[in-house]
Amino acid sequence: MKNLERIVRKFNKAKVLVIGDLILDEYIIGNVERISPEAPVPIVWANKSTFVPGGAANVAYNIRSLGGNVSLAGVIGRDEKAASLVAQLRKNKIRTNGIFSEAGRPTTLKTRIIAGHQQVVRVDWEHTRSLSAALNRKIIDFVKKSIKNFDSLIIEDYGKGVVNAQLLKEITALATGAKKIIIVDPKEDHFQFYRGVTAITPNRKELENAVRNLKIKDRSNSFRADNDRLSTARDINRAAKEIINYLGLESLLVTLGEEGMLLLEKKSNKSIHIPTMAQEVYDVSGAGDTVVSVFSLALACGAGKQEAAYLANLAAGIVVGKLGTATASRSELLTAIKAK
Repeated sequence: MKNLERIVRKFNKAKVLVIGDLILDEYIIGNVERISPEAPVPIVWANKSTFVPGGAANVAYNIRSLGGNVSLAGVIGRDEKAASLVAQLRKNKIRTNGIFSEAGRPTTLKTRIIAGHQQVVRVDWEHTRSLSAALNRKIIDFVKKSIKNFDSLIIEDYGKGVVNAQLLKEITALATGAKKIIIVDPKEDHFQFYRGVTAITPNRKELENAVRNLKIKDRSNSFRADNDRLSTARDINRAAKEIINYLGLESLLVTLGEEGMLLLEKKSNKSIHIPTMAQEVYDVSGAGDTVVSVFSLALACGAGKQEAAYLANLAAGIVVGKLGTATASRSELLTAIKAK
């Protein structure tokens, strides 16, 4: 455990660039006492409203909460939501010089209405069209000019239009040439974009759908039917191996909710199951962001993949015990290490 503590204490030395879909999360919190007479829905008596960074911005927020140095690259609109998001990022010392704006493209807003500890409904305001060639080039040029300043890159793909084939191809080539770590929090429809990155961090469903969508059927017919599910550790392990070989990855970290995580490294061809560390689960929102943040930070600080995965699992256990899109602090992570 002492080595894990040393890694976490080095987080303030790491420099990470997060590239992806920027989101502003709104939480309207209140209580329910009756059903609406207008429709069979609850009336939420709101008493609190908050805005927090979401999507790639939440990953950056996680890294900053853990003591890391972080910059963001992505796209926002030219609206009040954009101003609110950028102000929060700058307040938390997250560099925003890689963020570009586009007229007519609203800043993505996700509004969650919560009664007690229960999310009642979510409302999304967004456009998911692909970026223009000019905007794509701005992000690529930013990465090209600044990549030497970072230890690792995180691609946060929420399918909102920022992450695309051309962007990934050029950024992966830049990262590989500069010998930088590149970790992807994937979107299942985009797995074919991630060739040659260091690692990806899908959940079970994303891995399952990727194997099916990419039609990389195992020759033993493990995935012989479209309605097959990755229901066992053996199924997950087979699927992970298929994806690693197909994309040329060094490793793959699968998040399995209450079952923990499974790490597979190409070099050893061995999978390691890491049981969940969560004591109580209130909200899984943002847990995947925490996993990719800690995994990338730890690797940037010289951790092995197994050490990085273990720390990511510990941090995820902290975050799911909080309400809303939350983060774990470095002190909380150190306390969790000492408790093991």
